[in-house]
Amino acid sequence: MIRAAIYGFGNIGRFVLDTLLVDPDFTVVGIVSQSCSEAFVEGVPVVRSVDALGAVDVAIVCSCSRDVPAVVKKLLSKGISTVDSFDIHSQIAELRKTLDPVAKEAGAVSIISAGWDPGSDSVIRALLEAMAPKGITYTNFGPGMSMGHTVAAKAIPGVKDALSMTVPLGSSVHRRVVYVELESGATLEEVTAKLKADAYFAHDETHVIQVSDVAVLRDFGHGVDLTRKGVSGQTHNQNFRFTMSVHNPALTAQILVSSARAAMKQSPGCYTLIEVPIIDLLSGDRDEIIRRLV
Repeated sequence: MIRAAIYGFGNIGRFVLDTLLVDPDFTVVGIVSQSCSEAFVEGVPVVRSVDALGAVDVAIVCSCSRDVPAVVKKLLSKGISTVDSFDIHSQIAELRKTLDPVAKEAGAVSIISAGWDPGSDSVIRALLEAMAPKGITYTNFGPGMSMGHTVAAKAIPGVKDALSMTVPLGSSVHRRVVYVELESGATLEEVTAKLKADAYFAHDETHVIQVSDVAVLRDFGHGVDLTRKGVSGQTHNQNFRFTMSVHNPALTAQILVSSARAAMKQSPGCYTLIEVPIIDLLSGDRDEIIRRLV
């Protein structure tokens, strides 16, 4: 059994717990959370430090993306392997280069950006490119709630609560519609300016709308449409499409748990999901998996 800890217990962390409790390969040794007031959740102890848990094989990091680098470094330095869903696309390659020597020195494994995008969608994009090496892939998200953008919006001074919706405009272009509930004394103009300057929103058309209660708008549904048109060998007009409609945190949690399994099968170092053998994500006998899927 793989001894897993959940680090952070927000939306994703709760679904990671649900997933781990039904996975035959894992035992949950504990939840590390500074905000959860319960001593136990589903019989799993809640602690303030991973040091209180004893032996941990892998920590599933469910912190917000901006906290992930520091958290993962700390865990790796203790010899604990990690997986996370870091979603700031422009910083992933540099984060991998930074964490790789840390993981190797500790004899641990870190699989970063292992949600569904980046993550499983990255694997599909890589496969599509292998099928048609020349061409263009369009990634169109939504419509749906972006968890990373929502967390970023909530962190803006003056915002009491927020919901960031992603609306696809086609050809990998998106509109962000952010609903905000303001703190007393905050103005929509000030919040809008700060939000649009944030790296999560600066490169997209962004609309900020004030509402009295964000909670009544929240829906964890999301989705993606991946389309590639390209060339196989010297043959043009190869068209491929992958589409899905999902519960955002539940799918993120499942991929994190599958990646935690795969982390136990890699040599020390830091990996993105496209570097991990797909079969290592799956539970069961390797030969049987090959017989079933190949």
